Amino acid sequence: MLLLVKLRMPTDEEQATGLERIIMDAMKEGKDPYNMMKPKSYSGTKEDPNIVPSITNKRIVGCICEEDNTSVVWFWIHEGPAHRCPSCGSYYQLVHQEIPH
Repeated sequence: MLLLVKLRMPTDEEQATGLERIIMDAMKEGKDPYNMMKPKSYSGTKEDPNIVPSITNKRIVGCICEEDNTSVVWFWIHEGPAHRCPSCGSYYQLVHQEIPH
């Protein structure tokens, strides 16, 4: 009796292991652990601040206050209430984010 077996190439999902597998599973759940997707846009108001993910309790932020501006205003934000850009007044909120290792 002759047995024929059809072989096929495994998909990326079938052969992913380790960190790659963790990232793929998170993406299936709608999460973006390494900020690989386009970020959601926010209005920058106190009620809807720009979200800044961080693995620490502070982070430096660069704000381009006007669309065609050539300079960047740099400032630190910390955990807690939203912070305002010292130049244009846009709000930024630091949100703690865990990154899988």
